[in-house]
Amino acid sequence: MGTPKLARIPSMRDRVEDTLSAHRNELVSLLCRYVDQGKGILQPHTLIDELDNIVSEDEARLGLRDGPFGEILKSAQEAIVLPPFVAIAIRPRPGVWEYVRVNVYELSVEQLSVSEYLRFKEELVDGPSNDPYVLELDFEPFNADVPRPNRSSSIGNGVQFLNRHLSSIMFRNKDCLEPLNDFLRAHNIKGM
Repeated sequence: MGTPKLARIPSMRDRVEDTLSAHRNELVSLLCRYVDQGKGILQPHTLIDELDNIVSEDEARLGLRDGPFGEILKSAQEAIVLPPFVAIAIRPRPGVWEYVRVNVYELSVEQLSVSEYLRFKEELVDGPSNDPYVLELDFEPFNADVPRPNRSSSIGNGVQFLNRHLSSIMFRNKDCLEPLNDFLRAHNIKGM
């Protein structure tokens, strides 16, 4: 029995490029529809609706919807359109985000970092800027002592998770009850 080979999972950029080479005309037609709507933010339902419109016009384009690019659009959270570019924020699974920008006229695809995507998104309001200084806030120091849920079933239950964590700390350590008592004494209503 042979040993299984590990294959590299293609990035979103690779998937878009593969779709571009396999369905060039269909993808250009779809991206041009996005650009024709003018600059702005497109919601996921708009992205899917335009894809369905392309397919309904010509059944030969069914491969675009059922292929890798259709999967990309199904996991897309938004698209930023600044002609000639369409940038797509993709969330393939919980906690994982990828950003891809396509130049519709040159048919070039590039992977964007979070900062690059946000800077591109800000250009909707501010226009192109050569300012190298962009406000970025790093909240990582605040997360140092807080555990993170690591199961996908915990998604959406963050407040409950945090309450359990904080209450377990509070009741394990008797010194932690004193600030709670002080808080309750200071915030009384009608003597209660």
